[in-house]
Amino acid sequence: MNVAAKSEQASLTQRLRTEVDRAIQRSFKGLEYLGSPAPAVGTTPRTLVHRRGTLGLYHYHAQSSEVYRVPLLLVMATTNKSYIFDLAPGQSLIEFLLKRGYDVYVMDWDAPTLDEKRLKFEDYTLDFIPDCLRRVQERSGEQDVTLVGYCMGGVLATIYSALHPDGPVKNLVCFTTPIDWSKMTLFQSMADKRHFDVDRLVDTLGNVPSRVVMGAFEAHRPISNVAAQVRLWDNMWNDQYVKGYRMMDRFGAETLPLAGEYLRQTVKQLVWKNALNDNTLRVGGRTVDIHDIRVPLLHVTAKFDHLVPPECAAPLVAQASSTDKTEIQLPGGHVSLVAGPNAVKRMWPALDQWLSTRSE
Repeated sequence: MNVAAKSEQASLTQRLRTEVDRAIQRSFKGLEYLGSPAPAVGTTPRTLVHRRGTLGLYHYHAQSSEVYRVPLLLVMATTNKSYIFDLAPGQSLIEFLLKRGYDVYVMDWDAPTLDEKRLKFEDYTLDFIPDCLRRVQERSGEQDVTLVGYCMGGVLATIYSALHPDGPVKNLVCFTTPIDWSKMTLFQSMADKRHFDVDRLVDTLGNVPSRVVMGAFEAHRPISNVAAQVRLWDNMWNDQYVKGYRMMDRFGAETLPLAGEYLRQTVKQLVWKNALNDNTLRVGGRTVDIHDIRVPLLHVTAKFDHLVPPECAAPLVAQASSTDKTEIQLPGGHVSLVAGPNAVKRMWPALDQWLSTRSE
């Protein structure tokens, strides 16, 4: 047997040995996976500043001796817990921002109670966000605040900023925020008015259970869960992959119910009328016009986002009147844009670079 043949045989033997070892590890670790609790998330030290029904305002403890003057207020979508910003040490956007010297506050949501089924855009953008901004100002001693919104949290931040062009928001940052809902193909399919009776749904249920929301997503992407399970099994030997998968899986599994009136408005005004993109949305008797946004604006979108495609997000920067405005499109999906290994390498440094010169 020549040298090349011996080398190829040795390589094949090593690959087979590796696969056998991994198969054994999969079996043992699969049992551990089934029997172990979900990984801890959201462990960065923080203080509850304010609690009001479904809303909790948190202030994270400083981790830098020097702190930027302008605090950040992060607004999460009402369907999700904010720990996607704070998964684990080394995988936490909030921890990253704290270590870079930012003063971080977060608006976090709990499941709406039956009494909160009537919450609407007006409550979130004309009451909750202004109330939190005032509390951030009082606690920080600063008048300027940077508002940061993710997905539907970005929609709420955008609506607020358009209705309050004279402040106190100094900078507006959005992550993968839907503006042109005609390009939201998944939502257009889910909420097609020919077969989706949103009035009946809301009038019957009040708050819309999370299983209804998640079931609608899964029905339109039936293969995705199967593919994710296959990838998990293939990587069961890899502790880091399994840990990351479980954190992301927990985030999806803990989707929150939607306040009924909020869903009704979203479907009728955004999905069916595309009123946010057309600048015809009325909130509290006032027209929401994106052209009225004049503050420095950053919008980060994900190239492979199946929920909020880049073309759906693009009108925010295009329509805003800000002279200082930037859109950054990065590889990744809706969640991996803000959390996970790629976010650590791509989005977080880009966000820090943009914020650092606008937070002094």
